[in-house]
Amino acid sequence: MRNAFIEELVALAAAHDHIALVVGDLGYGVIEPFADRFPDRFINAGVAEQNMTGLAAGMASEGYHVFTYSIANFPTFRCAEQIRNDVDYHGLPVTIVAVGGGLAYGALGYSHHAVQDYALMRSMPSMTIAAPGDPMEVRACMRYLVANPGPSYLRIGKAGEPVYHDAPPVVAPGKWVRVRDGEGDRALLSTGAALGAALDRADGAPVYSMPLWGMASKAGQAEQVARHARLETLEDHLLDGGFGAWMLEATAGRGDLPSRIAPIALGSTVCGMVAGQATLNRMGGLTI
Repeated sequence: MRNAFIEELVALAAAHDHIALVVGDLGYGVIEPFADRFPDRFINAGVAEQNMTGLAAGMASEGYHVFTYSIANFPTFRCAEQIRNDVDYHGLPVTIVAVGGGLAYGALGYSHHAVQDYALMRSMPSMTIAAPGDPMEVRACMRYLVANPGPSYLRIGKAGEPVYHDAPPVVAPGKWVRVRDGEGDRALLSTGAALGAALDRADGAPVYSMPLWGMASKAGQAEQVARHARLETLEDHLLDGGFGAWMLEATAGRGDLPSRIAPIALGSTVCGMVAGQATLNRMGGLTI
């Protein structure tokens, strides 16, 4: 996903001279294609994520669409105040890019477990969450975010993720993207890198991905849920404050719809574990 991100960012920056990239002294070995081609639009803010976000907000207020880039929790929790007050409050076109969503950096321990980031970012009223399930969805999300500038959070994996789409799909906040056809009244809906887990659990049921969502895109979810007798949501995030909880909120008060939703998320036991991503996803109950 990292490679798809930087390739798409370079292509978009070639077409839009207001796109800039600010990194927190991380990403080397990945971001060079952008830094080398657009040195006047590339800044290394150093290991100072709060300053990185404030700088990005200032640039965005002057007409740039700024992408901030760092690993896991560093561009989110370390600078939550700046995201809330500088970016989201003012509706500025800053895209916060977190590499290694979920447990991609599981071997580095809890400081790198990005399993509470949805809870933080989806509480921001103006924030669009972009959680692509494969490299093609990364490209689709990037194109949407540039065409629809505003506060956004792009959560991507590390490297080597499977490709499930033949081409970038059509995406929009709250839109269910069909990944695999199926039969029966049960369906699976994932966000982010949990798409692989959804496909493994499908057993003939249709599988959808929701790469774009947020506080403003809950409308319309009830109608889509109503088409299925059972909907299993999957995410590489803790249950509390995550995607499944978001879907339950979106259907609250709509008859029996909440009872049709069965969220599948990571158990909190993973917070105290150090292991590879696949092992932690299995021990956390996401994969079978």
